[in-house]
Amino acid sequence: MSHHKIIIIGTGPAGYTAAIYASRANLAPLVFEGAQPGGQLTITTEVENFPGFREGIMGPALMDEMRAQAERFGTVIKAETVLKADLSATPRKLTTDRGEYTFDALVIATGASAKWMGIRKDEELSRTGGGVSACATCDGFFFRGKEIAVVGGGDTALEEATFLTKFASKVTLIHRRDRLRASKAMQERAMRNEKITFKWNAVVEDIVTRDQALPTGEIIPKVSVLKLKDTATGASEDLPVEGLFVAIGHQPNTSLFTGQLPMNEAGYLEVEPGSTRTPVPGVFACGDVQDHQYRQAVTAAGSGCMAAIDAERWLSENGLAE
Repeated sequence: MSHHKIIIIGTGPAGYTAAIYASRANLAPLVFEGAQPGGQLTITTEVENFPGFREGIMGPALMDEMRAQAERFGTVIKAETVLKADLSATPRKLTTDRGEYTFDALVIATGASAKWMGIRKDEELSRTGGGVSACATCDGFFFRGKEIAVVGGGDTALEEATFLTKFASKVTLIHRRDRLRASKAMQERAMRNEKITFKWNAVVEDIVTRDQALPTGEIIPKVSVLKLKDTATGASEDLPVEGLFVAIGHQPNTSLFTGQLPMNEAGYLEVEPGSTRTPVPGVFACGDVQDHQYRQAVTAAGSGCMAAIDAERWLSENGLAE
């Protein structure tokens, strides 16, 4: 068992940024990369809205840059997954798939995972740039002038559908029931939008793809038709589209801390407003694990900076920084 001044769980934009700031503050952070090194950006193709990359950058490449920057300042990154956290122990302890570690301060940057439809193709195509996404703000621009679909019936789905009408020629919202769960205001706004149509009582059973050649010469499968099933009658229908946005929610990766840290009704960690501090002294949360509002790489990175600064100040105040 080894002891560390600060441990960071997660290697998305929040975790890497926290590591950069912590290592530059001479805190010698230890980072566990977990089951998905690099976080959600590793299943994103081109990122065009992260400052500093005017020509855009591929999601995995951006995370490689962040990792290299953190390591440049001395961050130690281990390919281990945290299995258990004990925040009541003295000293507090983490158990990974390879060992046990104690710490003074902890930064939780475990992120959130998009919920998929359970047909496998949706998640696979999201990784390869095949026309499936779980983030309209991230990828809507790529569907300018195209017909696309959004799956979901809550506020997020309607907000994404409305946002996507800025780019798409037509947006079809697919919902498994005959009424929406979204707020009345969001429903009225969407239904007034001439670009949005609705497929009620429908679920996506399959995604049909067509091969498309990229400028590099690479051939990849792209969304061309959604196979829909009517939940009331069982009838099948084909819906030709060039893109699919899955908006059925995100699941914050907080199961490690159930019963140890307060969470909202959706499972996101609660922090003190204007900070990254949790109610447990020395434990901080940043990125999508505590942000259900923005969920952007740049906001995650910003909160990672905040977490490292909050942690450094806490360690100093408690005589643990040296």
